Amino acid sequence: MCEPLRTPVAIAGGGPVALMLALFLDHHGIPSTVFGTGRPRCDEPRGTVHDARTMEHYRRLGVSGPIRRLGPAAGHPTDIAYFTRYNSPELSRLPQPSRTQRLRQVAAAPRTDQLPEPAHRADQTSVGDLLCEHARTRPNITLLGGRQITGLDQDDGQVRVRAGHPGRPDEEWTARYAVVSDAGPGFVQRELGIRYEGPATGAPGRAYNGHRATAAHLRLPTFHREVLSGQPAWSYWAVNADLVVNLIALNGEDEFFLLTGSLDPDTADAARLTDLVRCAAGTDLPVEVLSHSSRAPGAELVAERFVKGRVLLAGDSAHLFTPGSGFGLNTGVDGAANLAWKLAAVLQGWGGPGLLATYGSERRPIALRNTAAARELHTAMAQIERPTALDADTPEGVEARDRVGGLLRCHGRRTDAIGVQLGVRYDGSPIVVPDADAEIPGDPWGMYLPTSVPGGRTPHLWLDDWHGRGSSLFDRLIPGFTLLRLGPEPPSGKPLLAAAQAHGMPLQILDVDDRPAHDLYDRDLVLIRPDQHVAWRGNQLPTDPGDLVARVTGAGRALTGRRT
Repeated sequence: MCEPLRTPVAIAGGGPVALMLALFLDHHGIPSTVFGTGRPRCDEPRGTVHDARTMEHYRRLGVSGPIRRLGPAAGHPTDIAYFTRYNSPELSRLPQPSRTQRLRQVAAAPRTDQLPEPAHRADQTSVGDLLCEHARTRPNITLLGGRQITGLDQDDGQVRVRAGHPGRPDEEWTARYAVVSDAGPGFVQRELGIRYEGPATGAPGRAYNGHRATAAHLRLPTFHREVLSGQPAWSYWAVNADLVVNLIALNGEDEFFLLTGSLDPDTADAARLTDLVRCAAGTDLPVEVLSHSSRAPGAELVAERFVKGRVLLAGDSAHLFTPGSGFGLNTGVDGAANLAWKLAAVLQGWGGPGLLATYGSERRPIALRNTAAARELHTAMAQIERPTALDADTPEGVEARDRVGGLLRCHGRRTDAIGVQLGVRYDGSPIVVPDADAEIPGDPWGMYLPTSVPGGRTPHLWLDDWHGRGSSLFDRLIPGFTLLRLGPEPPSGKPLLAAAQAHGMPLQILDVDDRPAHDLYDRDLVLIRPDQHVAWRGNQLPTDPGDLVARVTGAGRALTGRRT
């Protein structure tokens, strides 16, 4: 075998989470090599919800605008609509704004609004293609199409990576660190000895609403024109005593993503899928099955650890979700933002020996939290009754449809889960300095309260009334740390800047002389991490700012966190 090829970071997997990790590393100035890109498109679309936090991450990398142009047309509603059959009157509808309406809401929002980048609907495959093309333009990213990592071996100084390519001898690479993103549990268990925990451990996978899930990519050319009698939507549910089917509008015209637990994926074929869709529609509409697959294996699993030596897990290799929750992709992207700055800090020499370990200690609890939220939502959906009277043209049927429609609408509201999107907190992390005088916020995944209490997402603030590029506080944050000086006469940040420079930690000082900002943050000084989480806050700097720098970079002892 030839001399090993070298890369600072080897990333196994060509999906959106792997690509986002590479793009975040590039954002921090770190080269990486991504194995597994350039593969054929997925059998069917997936991951159609890009939540508000994921959209903020896209904004940091300059791709939120192009991604918003993917998916249904700008004026297409993103409602969730419920039916017994698609050609019948609606059971219920949860109105949601179109892309145009969302952007108008952003433009008119108050300065302390927390949604600078509202959630967006676009299938994961299309977004992955866009991220791949963008990654090809970045100087620090090497994409190796067709190559798959087949083996890993590590010692104290490096990771040896074997990469297979059909019809060619394996390549051997060496990397300072390797991240496994899209590999399944079998590869992770075999190569790293890491097991998985969760309801599906030892089983082929939890069910979608109580059953194994079948996914499909469909073309339904007459659905909007001849089947529906009401307004279009983004998500169409058919719920009756015989079946539960969810159709997601991909382009707002004729392409749909189907997910159902009412058809065994082992017996699913084009004919059975066609029959199922026609049964859900209540009419013999034309159906073209473009592809289909199973979505049950491995759902709701979380790796027992995210870090083993110089190999780290991300995305589906770290956590697997029940299909349909929309949480898997978004949890993975947020984890990539956490991991990237820590890898960069260590590779650039300013990250301490304890920094990379905090990736697992911070992100694994979030994976457990989010998989539990997804499980709760799907259990609740499965428990909604589907009496035979739902389809009946009788007083009993009217009463049943009113009752079930109300339950479905309430469930639809819960799926917004704004706390899952924006409420991630790293309380208790060794690189977060607690504020001993502040009460740690609760963690309801259905709610979000902006707060500068260390550990949480930095509260958003518009710095002017334009609300365009550069107007968001997030647009002013650098890839390193930022010290916010808030209010009319905040203390000097120069002692912390000097300590950061001595340590090699990138730091900028940003003055925001703004009453709404000071009211929102409730302190004169706030230190923001590279992943936009609050690391420390106070009304004056600690006596020794070097201790603070050492703490937040994983190199030093704990600070008391007493309010100053």
